Amino acid sequence: MKNYKMLIQYDGGRYKGWQRLGNGDQSIQGKIENVLTEMAGEKIEIIGCSRTDAGVHALSQVANFKMKKEMTEKEVMNYLNHYLPNDISISKVQIVPDRFHARYNAKDKTYLYKIWNKSYTHPFMRKYSMHVEKRLNLKKMEQAAAYFVGKHDFTAFSNAKSKKKSMVKEVYFVDIKEVDGFIEIRVSGDGFLYNMVRKMVGTLIEVGLGNIEADAIPAIMETKDRSLTGMMAEANGLFLEKIKF
Repeated sequence: MKNYKMLIQYDGGRYKGWQRLGNGDQSIQGKIENVLTEMAGEKIEIIGCSRTDAGVHALSQVANFKMKKEMTEKEVMNYLNHYLPNDISISKVQIVPDRFHARYNAKDKTYLYKIWNKSYTHPFMRKYSMHVEKRLNLKKMEQAAAYFVGKHDFTAFSNAKSKKKSMVKEVYFVDIKEVDGFIEIRVSGDGFLYNMVRKMVGTLIEVGLGNIEADAIPAIMETKDRSLTGMMAEANGLFLEKIKF
């Protein structure tokens, strides 16, 4: 039995997220598992590095699975790309040591959020960015973003319901820059809670609009009061960009 690592890209627009739902319909994981099961002649379950939300995209998702059937990396990749829908793509397949685990071996994850910050819409990127008409104050957003860096309790910036799961995460950096009318926000950390990046970005947008003060972030984190954070940014502007092992 061999362990296969996959590099996956997908447009999450018509899916209910990465994680398999019941029979697997309309989840990225379910779609890939269905094809792999047909290919292998046995039930295949894959382990994904990051459980992206409904509507969120991936430029570089990583997953692994084990299979008894003898197939080369190229054969597996060609089969998957032939039978998967064209909004899911496998860009690389690699046979890795048996101990490799896509979720547990990941050292850091980087998400990219794209905001179209013009008074008019972007016809070609409307499905892959959030439109904010009013001019955002990047300097204030950068000041607020600095408070996210480090190890903190991010309860206020998540919709996670589990009381057993630790809400403490370490954010390595939050980078904000303007590129051709888009504001790109990159957030890197050891892991993220449910909706955490979108809540962080939504709060940064509110800071940029002048609705929340930049120096209010520490108090919001300390109180753990979710009502004090800003909006939850739209799913379509978020991309899982990079994973390091």
